[in-house]
Amino acid sequence: MSEQTVTASSSGTFKIGGDLSVNRLGYGTMQLTGPGIWGDPKDPDEAVRVLQKAIDLGVNFIDTADVYGPYVANEFVKKALHPYPDDLVIATKVGFTRQGPDRWIPVGRPEYLRQQVEMNLRTLGVDRIDLLQLHRIDPKVPLADQIGELALMKMEGKIHHIGLSQVSVGELQAANEITPIVSVQNLYNLAKRDSELILNYCEKHQIGFIPWFPLATGALAKEGGPLDQIAKKYDAKPAQIALAWLLKRSPVILPIPGTSSVAHVKENIAAAGIKLSDEDFQALSAAV
Repeated sequence: MSEQTVTASSSGTFKIGGDLSVNRLGYGTMQLTGPGIWGDPKDPDEAVRVLQKAIDLGVNFIDTADVYGPYVANEFVKKALHPYPDDLVIATKVGFTRQGPDRWIPVGRPEYLRQQVEMNLRTLGVDRIDLLQLHRIDPKVPLADQIGELALMKMEGKIHHIGLSQVSVGELQAANEITPIVSVQNLYNLAKRDSELILNYCEKHQIGFIPWFPLATGALAKEGGPLDQIAKKYDAKPAQIALAWLLKRSPVILPIPGTSSVAHVKENIAAAGIKLSDEDFQALSAAV
């Protein structure tokens, strides 16, 4: 398998919200920050190169968030890619606050969500956010107040589509009664599949499913394990097979593997060229 000839277009396409066509294999910006997702990365120039290489290799879906840094990831996206390609879809998120490295507290008060949408617009250098996701539902604030404020900003033309993150089917249904929800971003990977129920719901209703932490493989990748064996069969790395498994699992899955290394972004995108057989897919699925 030649990494140089494989681009993200080999992963197939999906229309977010029915109108934003993206190559299914995207890129997530969380690792373009310092330790604990706080502050600047060790190599800012490499962060710029990573983003530019991802675009060069056909990625046209980037997932970021105001709290990555905070704002550090957004600023790298703008520095590396602005003015943006016409086909680039940028998704971002609001709803968390940061109190330091590795500290995350949800705040869903409407005035805070509005402030953070405005800050995303400014730091990304856009007039409208393609996909704005509520990073977490704040249990202290009525859902109608949180989703309602985002829906209002959508009416104002500042948001195109709205998504949710780390939610249940019931929460998705409740939010969808307030305004159309076009995507769900939940923890999901080959080794951890607690979100199967909502993934199946998303597939049935053509809602994009963005798995975060997509490369986690756990003990499956150990020497001689099922993932290791299948990776050798495809002359690939375990992480590439984990991505290929996600792409085959459902046509609504949009993996966004992140990295701070150009070499790794090339490896990840090369996974779009791996087409797992049904037998190998089932073997991996059954291994967990």
